[in-house]
Amino acid sequence: MTVHWCGTGLSAIPGLRRLLSERDDVTVWNRTEAKARAAVGDLTEDIRTFDMAALQAVLAEGDVVVSMLPGDHHVPLARLCLESGANFVSSSYISPEMRALDGMATEKGLRLVNEVGLDPGIDHLMAHWLMADYRASNSFSPDNVLSFISYCGGIPKVPNAFRYKFSWSPLGVLKALKSPSVSIRSHSELRVSRPWDALSRYDAPLATPESFEVYPNRDSLPFMQEYGFEPGWTVKDFVRGTLRLIGWAEAWKGVFSEVERLEGKPELDARLAEMAAEFWEKHAYDEGEPDRVVLCVALEALSDGVPVYHKTYAMDAWGDARGSAMARLVSDTVALAVEAVLAREIAPGVSAAPSDPRLVTRWLDRVHTTAQHLMVVDHLA
Repeated sequence: MTVHWCGTGLSAIPGLRRLLSERDDVTVWNRTEAKARAAVGDLTEDIRTFDMAALQAVLAEGDVVVSMLPGDHHVPLARLCLESGANFVSSSYISPEMRALDGMATEKGLRLVNEVGLDPGIDHLMAHWLMADYRASNSFSPDNVLSFISYCGGIPKVPNAFRYKFSWSPLGVLKALKSPSVSIRSHSELRVSRPWDALSRYDAPLATPESFEVYPNRDSLPFMQEYGFEPGWTVKDFVRGTLRLIGWAEAWKGVFSEVERLEGKPELDARLAEMAAEFWEKHAYDEGEPDRVVLCVALEALSDGVPVYHKTYAMDAWGDARGSAMARLVSDTVALAVEAVLAREIAPGVSAAPSDPRLVTRWLDRVHTTAQHLMVVDHLA
């Protein structure tokens, strides 16, 4: 069996290097072979120029394809895996097109594993841990009122005036500002067309408590079932969102105005691309400059209005000699998924980060070695 790791961008390197140092069955594919050799050439000679036809020619039954390429490659690569009897891993959200491959993957006994990076990925593991812990506690009752939040953000370790820095193309971040979100707030469904219309403050229980600006991201509601919330439960809040430094909204007012001004107009995409180029020039990380990642996932249960369970899984990580925090957290979790697929520890079909307690514990133990600060805070202790 061979692991075909496709893509050696910045977010891929630490996990790929770990796999290469531990295994001799990894082939590295990248659209620019020279860049891949510069990143991992000291660990392997098996580096090839990425091409679907070339990959198809060598892909064998039982292999694993890892896609760290842009999102539009994921489904074609997954389909190629189904044709060849191979497995697939990516860190990206499961798209409807990927979900549609579940039946065929299950029938063939193949694993198409997604959402195994940072967010989505580590946040799922924390949610599964909290739900299992809550269900096992004396406080558990189907009559409790539950609140769940999950906030994650990549932010500069040393704050700047723009309150943000980019570790890769800013275009994806800017396009996300156009994305609507769905969440539950105060027992009601909250639909928001623009992130800044639902901005709020969050006090994170880090080693040194710190406040952030947060807003809901994407559609949170499908994750209620994913995390084991049952249909009859009363849910006051359920939100998965993005975390930013205090002052971010003020610093980005001009960006928001541009998006609002051009919303629905054909020139919007061109303007976003223009801003992305400008931001990459002005607000990219310098060589060796540390980034920072903060992730907090919390579950609270109320009985007759009184808190009976309230814990937060909190993580604070930053770039160091091992590389950027974002790259470590994303790619190392992907590497863990590759190992789990090879060991057949994940069931066939299309799936996200596992809920199996053994894998959740093992993977979070790995995060303990990657993040500088990771702990469960019991707010009622």
